Amino acid sequence: MKPIFSLLILLLCSFCAQGQKVFDFNATCVQSFQEILQLKIKSGKTLALKAKQLNQENLIPLFLESHADFYLLFLNESSTDYDLLFPIFQERLNSIEEGNRSSPFYLFALATIRLQRALVAVKFGHTWDAAWDFRKAYLLLKENKKKFPNFSPNELMYGSLEALIGTVPKGYKWLANILGMQGSITNGMKRVNLFCNSSDPWAKLFFNQAAFIYPYLLYLIENKKEDALAFVQQKKLDIVNNHLHAFMAANLALSNKQNELSKSIILNRNKSDEYLTMSVWDYQLGFIKLYHLEYKEAKNHFELYTQNFKGNFYIKDVFQKISWIDYLQGNLKSAEEARKQVLKKGSAQSDADKQAFKDAKNNYWPNPLLLKARLLNDGGYHLEAFKLLAGKSTNDFEKIDDKLEFAYRAARIYDDLGKSDEAIKNYWVAIKIGQNRSAYFAARSALQIGQIYEQRGQIKLAITFYQKCLDMEDHEYKNSIDQKAKAGIARCKGE
Repeated sequence: MKPIFSLLILLLCSFCAQGQKVFDFNATCVQSFQEILQLKIKSGKTLALKAKQLNQENLIPLFLESHADFYLLFLNESSTDYDLLFPIFQERLNSIEEGNRSSPFYLFALATIRLQRALVAVKFGHTWDAAWDFRKAYLLLKENKKKFPNFSPNELMYGSLEALIGTVPKGYKWLANILGMQGSITNGMKRVNLFCNSSDPWAKLFFNQAAFIYPYLLYLIENKKEDALAFVQQKKLDIVNNHLHAFMAANLALSNKQNELSKSIILNRNKSDEYLTMSVWDYQLGFIKLYHLEYKEAKNHFELYTQNFKGNFYIKDVFQKISWIDYLQGNLKSAEEARKQVLKKGSAQSDADKQAFKDAKNNYWPNPLLLKARLLNDGGYHLEAFKLLAGKSTNDFEKIDDKLEFAYRAARIYDDLGKSDEAIKNYWVAIKIGQNRSAYFAARSALQIGQIYEQRGQIKLAITFYQKCLDMEDHEYKNSIDQKAKAGIARCKGE
């Protein structure tokens, strides 16, 4: 009986071994991953399916499909796609939990999928559900780092979360405390930087993903705007054939007031229909044209965005910009019609949408001269903006709101022209006029002075103004401005 019993045990073990689900990042999976990270979503998912068919027990294809669905949902926000694809995140998590727990990909895949689901949930307004997924992802990555300290992808994902949590603004600090997440900008950025420059095989495989994340962290958290764009050049990122990198580079260039660079990236990208169709290109081109006061072209792109985008983010913001275009051209009836759409369409989740909704609800129209100066300055056309305001002072404006905005606009233009002393003087005027008002100009002025002193190496003064910014309450863009101020203090203290 013993030989028969032994044979049964061997057969059972053999069956279990054959049935155990594994994490095999084979050549087909590598190819699929790189296609997805270029936003060639269709071909990437086809390859993932092929890999799944070749080995039904391999769980990496599920990990890849999750990436594809994440980019599709996060970038396009289609409610139809959401209803179809969002529940599949949980199905994948259930399947991953059947995988080999001795693999570093077991916890890593669970954490990544939860993080992707959280980011999608935020886009669709399910903030509380997202918070718990963020927490679970954070804890899973923390555990995986202990179990597999040499598995480098941990550093990319955990480091990114660590840096972001370190800048949680006051308005959301309670949530981070409840979720038990601790952050450090210094440690988080160090982890991601080392990963981006590592020769580790896993780091090379995940480089395209890291190269999308790291410039945003440099720009938003460390305030190293030039470094963020320099990274694109230094690493020779393919911003023609990789749409994920093209989107990132164009977005950061636009945010950094480099209008012409952003336009060049968007117009020179590969136009093949292999790539994910995204309305964001029209959104960005709309701003590019608006910032140069090319009203007709700007309106065309913004209207295409409102017609084709399936989500709710920045819809109110775009209708506000359409109303501005009509307003600046004297087409007041059309401007009012666009303003009505601000009240009716989209959501008010983003700061830009909230501001657009508030302005429309209060029937607020900006001063035309100050609005033109703002737009030119935002596009990087600082001398043109300077000429519009040259020779004027706060005394040239009757309304207190216009006096405040003039001081702030003049300061930003001086700042961007490298005249920091003149900038500080005007920022101070804006602080004195606006520190007890709901407009964001005073708080942003304190933030900008803090950044000037930080760049000069005058750390104590920088911290003083960052704190002054944080101390201002009940103003527009409170959370986003506070996040920048908190990041500034953390940088100054080396935290």
